[in-house]
Amino acid sequence: MLKHFLCCALLFSTLLANAQQARVVRIQGSYDPSAVAELYNSAPIAITLFFSDSSTQATTGYGKGNYRWNKLNVSSSNGNIRNGILYFDRAQLIRDQYHVVLTVTADNNPLQTTITLPYITGIRFNHYADSIKRDIRFYLNVEGKFNSGKVFPLDTSSIRFAASDGTVIGQDLLLPKNDTIKTVTVEAWYKYNDRMYLRSVIPVKQAPDNDSLIIKPSPEGNKRKRRQ
Repeated sequence: MLKHFLCCALLFSTLLANAQQARVVRIQGSYDPSAVAELYNSAPIAITLFFSDSSTQATTGYGKGNYRWNKLNVSSSNGNIRNGILYFDRAQLIRDQYHVVLTVTADNNPLQTTITLPYITGIRFNHYADSIKRDIRFYLNVEGKFNSGKVFPLDTSSIRFAASDGTVIGQDLLLPKNDTIKTVTVEAWYKYNDRMYLRSVIPVKQAPDNDSLIIKPSPEGNKRKRRQ
């Protein structure tokens, strides 16, 4: 009889504990703004879990919490998540209006949160020199401004170039040594949105460089150096 009573008491306490166990009722996601997701296709993320007893837990890593990622059943609408790092496809990100939906399944109940990653709002030329020298590569510097307020240089992975003269080699413009043109028109398009377009007319340097400004080694200076 006592044994039967103890078994019933244990079963009752187990059921009571399960009934009182807090459930995940809501989640919230975020990404690390210092990860430069404007340029790179990965970023640390964090998920905060809100429980039915008003308690919260955050994931390890960027979230600085104690909830381990390997205990979390989480999926992403874009790319995949490995140990708290979201790896995404930028072309899909643009199609999805820069939204990534994270789904966490807890107690057979799928909960979702949306992370909005930074997006480009405009592009501009920022030339390093006022004119192009023939037979010397001229770097076509294009910068992108993002809704995060940051400005970063862009490369050929996101920018397409064209020029009215010379040869575009990657992100460099090279004019022939014997070319006689006075200006070059360069164009740039943002690959993911052709409406983001730039046009710049750059003068070609006509006068030769002033060699008198070149500083040459001084024989007297070499003598003084040897004496020391």
